[in-house]
Amino acid sequence: MAFLKRLGFYLFGLSIGIVFLTMFLKKKSDETGVSFCYLPNCRTLKDIRSKPMSYSPEVSRKLVDKTLDTLDIATILTDGDIDFGNSDTKSVPCKTYKIEGIINKKETIITVRNCPDKALVQGIVF
Repeated sequence: MAFLKRLGFYLFGLSIGIVFLTMFLKKKSDETGVSFCYLPNCRTLKDIRSKPMSYSPEVSRKLVDKTLDTLDIATILTDGDIDFGNSDTKSVPCKTYKIEGIINKKETIITVRNCPDKALVQGIVF
């Protein structure tokens, strides 16, 4: 009986601790904007977003024509999926990634060159 009583106290304290820890970490991540990226897709997209963005003449033309918006590009760089099979991840110093996403209910592929000091959006295919 004593073991079951101790086990009950242990599980009760553990559950309260987990609830407080979850609330604390959630509040901390919301305030500071910290996100935990462990998978290669998330880490690569976060690395691209952390650099200054520049656009090729083709993409700049689409931005001027209002065919495309920088918010659409930012959305794909946040929620997109990188096609590592078709990307050139071995080149030095700039790696080229094909990122798939949806813009205006159309499947879109963005080609991004990820250099050490900047990211260049080379092309967009709808």
